[in-house]
Amino acid sequence: MDPTSTLADLPIPRNAGAETIAVPAERGPGHWVGAASVLVRDGVHYVAYRNRRPVDDGRGGDVIVGQVGAGGRLTELCRIDKRAMDAESLERPALVVDGAGRWRLYLSCATFGTRHWRVELLDAAAPEAFVTSGRRVVMPGDARVGMKDPVISRDASGWRAWICCHPLDDPDATDRMWTEFATSKDGIAWTLRGPALEPTPGRWDQRGTRVTAIMERGDEVFAFYDGRASAAENWEERTGVARGRVDHLEVVGDAPVAQATGPYPALRYAAVVEDGDRTAVYYEVGCEDGSHKLRREWFPRAP
Repeated sequence: MDPTSTLADLPIPRNAGAETIAVPAERGPGHWVGAASVLVRDGVHYVAYRNRRPVDDGRGGDVIVGQVGAGGRLTELCRIDKRAMDAESLERPALVVDGAGRWRLYLSCATFGTRHWRVELLDAAAPEAFVTSGRRVVMPGDARVGMKDPVISRDASGWRAWICCHPLDDPDATDRMWTEFATSKDGIAWTLRGPALEPTPGRWDQRGTRVTAIMERGDEVFAFYDGRASAAENWEERTGVARGRVDHLEVVGDAPVAQATGPYPALRYAAVVEDGDRTAVYYEVGCEDGSHKLRREWFPRAP
């Protein structure tokens, strides 16, 4: 298979000519905004993303839900603090609208005093109305595996999820990760179907493969994923491409397809949405000073 022909129609981020959607309040290593989930509703882009500050014990502090207007102008609609979720950290959320038109926010929550992660669900009538009362755990993980950073979709056949899983057998190596595929009738009770994308020893992504976006092209599925080779590359993942079926993806090529230049190469958590005759890709990217910002890049929609 020729990787070049495979990638030709994909909206691969170049971090050039992109709009900046959000930047951290302070600059420097550990000050990050990004890990976004995006959906288009009635022509409007809605985004949910993680805000991280080193003052928050060096971990994710809150999740912000906003609306993105012309020129990338962001209007904040609501904010969920990690303390309200009884979480030591919050990471990538998933923003979805269900079949009844209600909004759902799936939150990646770190369990206090452990390396464990779980995913909890908030439900609201509108994107500005999320509150933490009534929250429920929907992807619990267990003593062996932490679950976080889900990519979630819904269609006439039901709900699907690609969940980032972290093994907890070695407390010094819980940064390792793979992507698990899951299905659900209601988006609440999930059935795990097995690994969709796993690391391959000896590759640039041998330490972890986290699916961040799913793109269906006819009978075939393409995915963006975050990869890293070692624990030292944690938080500076780069973007790769995989292809196959929803439940089984295979890596394309032998190198990342997108990364930042400079000392902080992170270009990660790519999220893809279709908007008319264009495609928008949102991603978190590393800056020269070590901070991360959230950007949006536009592409012609693939035929």
